[in-house]
Amino acid sequence: MSASRTKYYLDKQNAKWMGVCSGLADYTGIDVTWVRVGAIVLTIMGGFPWTLVAYFIAAWLAEPKPRGLYDNAEDAKFWQGVRANPGRSAREVRSRFRDIDRRLSDIEVHYTSSNTRLAREIDSLR
Repeated sequence: MSASRTKYYLDKQNAKWMGVCSGLADYTGIDVTWVRVGAIVLTIMGGFPWTLVAYFIAAWLAEPKPRGLYDNAEDAKFWQGVRANPGRSAREVRSRFRDIDRRLSDIEVHYTSSNTRLAREIDSLR
């Protein structure tokens, strides 16, 4: 897939207006309602012309999110974590691989050990 999963995209599928707030929510993992409320509050609290300018610039510069960017919700959550804290995501992946490696090692030890009961069962099958 040529689309980058760590890039900011406009989310036109969940958009209310241009998809900037829904894209920001997808990028950060924050609920889209809170992003929209935050944008409205920021605009009302004195950032009126600049928040709209920033909104239109973001809509103009960002690309629409490609369809099928994520396989499922777990995949989307993983990539949001990568964007938020890449170091933590790398540690989690390393931890998962260590756990899988440990479990495979336990299985290997069980089957390669001198298990006499298992050896008798194998011999009885011959």
